[in-house]
Amino acid sequence: MKPVLLAGETFHVTSFASKGLNVGASSRYSNGALRYLQALGSCGIDVVQIGGERCEAEFPTSLEALNAYSVVVLSDIDALTLLYTPETRAGRRSVNRLELLRSWVEQGGGLMMAGGYTSFQGMDGGAMFHGTAIEECLPVTIHAGPDGLEAPEGLDPIIGKQDHPVLADVTSALPYVLGMNRVQTKPEATTLVGCPTLGGELPLLAVRNYHAGRSLAWMTDIGPHWLSNDFMQWDGYDQLMAGMVRWLAGEI
Repeated sequence: MKPVLLAGETFHVTSFASKGLNVGASSRYSNGALRYLQALGSCGIDVVQIGGERCEAEFPTSLEALNAYSVVVLSDIDALTLLYTPETRAGRRSVNRLELLRSWVEQGGGLMMAGGYTSFQGMDGGAMFHGTAIEECLPVTIHAGPDGLEAPEGLDPIIGKQDHPVLADVTSALPYVLGMNRVQTKPEATTLVGCPTLGGELPLLAVRNYHAGRSLAWMTDIGPHWLSNDFMQWDGYDQLMAGMVRWLAGEI
């Protein structure tokens, strides 16, 4: 299996502290994918991560470059971060990487979008994947407005398709999640796991075949905070995350 490309999941936090008339600032860099990287690594899956701040310059701009990977995972990274390139910054034509990803999946690639504040349409509507080529190949329809759902009381996932290969190694119930993106499963796709809410049931995990390729949508985080500590410490976490990428790569 070729490496998995993970785009996103990094961020800078800048803080200000005021003591009387004195104001000090500090900044730190965080990677929200550490547990995810550990899980895939423990299952023998190599991952190359390109943090969000590096995607403009480093995310692949050709099918040949994408073909170095078995699966591409987009997690907490907005559409504009992928659309901007050094060329467009300089006022020149460039590649549309959302259309490039769609074409790659059409020709046999595997694409996963994981949830978060800047995934799907996003907590404030700023992720902006609605109406794009990425939405075209995903198993879900993305709302036009903000789609983030905070659930401090916890949402309890319900497995609907236990016999699907993605869930083959999951032998116990999925722990609760603390939030998710609200989407709708497309008619041609399959919901594997859902979450009951006041408005009915929302898809948490959905999959589809797209021409020669495959796509998967996981509507909550791959790490904190929407993914609860109980979920990250659950003994099925590694198998579930590995099952997603192995199915997308056509290995199961």
